[in-house]
Parts: sequence; C-alpha cells; structure tokens
Amino acid sequence: MSAASGDAAAGRAVALPAGARVVALADVASQPWRNGAGRTRELLAWPDAAAWQVRVSVAEIDRAAPFSAFAGVERWFAVVDGAGVELSIDGVALRVVAGAPPLRFAGEASVDGCPIAGPTRDLNFMLRGARGAMHRVEDRVAWQPAAATCGLFAAAAGRWTCLDTAGRVESSGDLSALSLLWLGRAPSRLRFDAAARTRRAAGAPVGWWLAATPSKDAAP
Repeated sequence: MSAASGDAAAGRAVALPAGARVVALADVASQPWRNGAGRTRELLAWPDAAAWQVRVSVAEIDRAAPFSAFAGVERWFAVVDGAGVELSIDGVALRVVAGAPPLRFAGEASVDGCPIAGPTRDLNFMLRGARGAMHRVEDRVAWQPAAATCGLFAAAAGRWTCLDTAGRVESSGDLSALSLLWLGRAPSRLRFDAAARTRRAAGAPVGWWLAATPSKDAAP
C-alpha cells in the first residue's frame, strides 16, 4: 500500500505521505532463505525487488543453520521475539537476545545461528549500495533519521508521527504490532508512541528505526 493504508489498530483509513507504505508481517508469505536453510518473510525490497538497495525481512530460526551469504551487503540483525540466538560470525561467538542493541556485520561473513531456547523471529535490515543503520526505538522520544529514506518496524502496536523541523505534525497514524512503516522520503523527525495496553515487559523493545541513504545521494 502506498497512498493510503487500512489502519488495523484503529479501524480507520489513514493517509500516508507520498511514497510511503505499510506492510504487516502476517500478510507476507514465508519463503526459503537464499541457501534453503530456513524461512523468512520479506517485508520490503526498495526501490524494487530486482535491484534493491534496502531489504527488510523477518527470519524464523528454529534450529541451528548457516546464514545465507550476501556479498557486498551491510547487514543489521535484532531479535524480535523468543529467547534469542547464539551466532558465530567468522568464528567469533556472540549471543543476541531480545532488547540487545542491533548487530551489524558484513553480508559475506561466514555466519552460523542457533536458537538459545526455542524458535525466534529476527529482524534483518540489509543495505546494498547504500549507507544506513538500525536503531532501537525509544518509546515516545523523537528520532532524527538524517537519511534520505527511513522506516519503522513496530514490535508493539502504537502510533507513529512525522514531525517537521519546528516540531509540527506532518502526518500520523496507527501501526499494528509486527508491521513495517516505510517512508520514501524521511521526515525531519519521527516518533513512535507504543499503545499502553500492548507495552511489553521492562527492557523489551517496542520497535526499531531503519535509516538508509542510497550511495548516489550520500554526502561525501
């Protein structure tokens, strides 16, 4: 959806900024990983599926498996739910749990993952020919994307608000849990207010900010 979205959380239509889209995880069919060792749901391949510079997906890890290789891609990784994942990245052991800072690694790295205690779902943010970052959302605190395009993956239901440089509201809407809001043009500031009734346990993330600037637009 690009010009308008059905607001699942509030049951009313919400006008989105030009070039924006909302994708719910539940509406996306799972597909095999590139190497066939697991399953994933691709929420975004921007600007298009064939020549993407930004890719957002949620992987399902229910057993030990090697990650697919993506040469020349910058990867970011965070645990959405579950006990977490033990990773080996080029032989270096790491433990990533829900609430931990997003992990960045090279797409060509040799990566093996194993769930710590039961299945997990994990957010993957990939950049190819672009620079950017993934940041954990601070509930009700405005974020400055400082990027050409940006997004929000919501772990909890809530309300997003785009603000201009003076703090005035440009656009706003509700977002269901486990949904992606992607903005083709990043606002000056973006805020997410998690719904109180869906707030998670202390320390659990309410979402992640995703920022990307294609290399042709990046400052030297």
